[in-house]
Amino acid sequence: MNKKKLVVTTALITLLSSFACAAQEMAAPKTYPTGEVGKIVKLGEDIVNNTDTHPLTKDFVGNKLQCKSCHLKGADGKVGTAEGISSWIGTAAAFPAWSKREKTVQTLQDRSNNCFMRSMNGKRPIIDTEASVAIAAYITWLSEGSKIKMNEKGPWSEHNTKLYPKAVKHFKKIQKNATHENYLSGKEIYKNQCASCHGANGEGLATFPPLWGKDANGNWLSYNTGAGMSKLDKAAAWVKSNMPLGQGNSMSDQDVADVVLYMNAQERASFDLKKRLLPKEEMGYYNSKVFEEKHTVESNFKALGLDLNKIKNGK
Repeated sequence: MNKKKLVVTTALITLLSSFACAAQEMAAPKTYPTGEVGKIVKLGEDIVNNTDTHPLTKDFVGNKLQCKSCHLKGADGKVGTAEGISSWIGTAAAFPAWSKREKTVQTLQDRSNNCFMRSMNGKRPIIDTEASVAIAAYITWLSEGSKIKMNEKGPWSEHNTKLYPKAVKHFKKIQKNATHENYLSGKEIYKNQCASCHGANGEGLATFPPLWGKDANGNWLSYNTGAGMSKLDKAAAWVKSNMPLGQGNSMSDQDVADVVLYMNAQERASFDLKKRLLPKEEMGYYNSKVFEEKHTVESNFKALGLDLNKIKNGK
């Protein structure tokens, strides 16, 4: 073999090895823990697959979403092992971590329990209940072998820290310049690329989650205006990384920004923190320095200097 062929072959082997390592890193461990620890991990896995219907969590959920709606399944079929933003691989190794939203250092249970108030449009479960521990146990299991590195910047794993903050900052610049024409473009993109899975009216189809609106009985279907996905910049970062399903990073930045603009301009539940917390005598200590927080679709747009009515109607 001549020197040129040797260099090419070596480079190819190195590239393939890096792909193999990446795939291995974004996968659950091969075996469950034994005994009671294994049981709680498996319980957590059941909950993240069936959050809105599971007996331990259904009363804390106010829509038709599950944890797996955002924390997507990877090639191994496990919730939270997909390669895009919101992977749970390595997440437990980043906690306790700083949270700008709560203005406190949060535990993993704090973080997952708070999702029930926002992404699940429900109530915050009680820390250290079986469901709370089980969800944290499953996420911790996915983090086996990860190097512990507490995050001073935000409640994200090392993997998500590399992807998320930079992407949010990037899309914030794009969304601040949004117009009615971008809304119309997003509506067309949604119709052509998203509706076949998520429904013409965002209602969700089969196993694909709903994105906005109410069901026939007037119940909210998707995340509320306090969820990260309701924010134009944060949602765009997630969509760019993960959608269309299995084809993350295939859409242009502007197309992503436009379809998210359209999606998050639609009707969804408002967020009032006080209404999402259980009574103090039931909930116990709430690890936050923020006790008042409200969001609406209008206020989420206003946060980026956008007028919702002008965006939707052009006037």
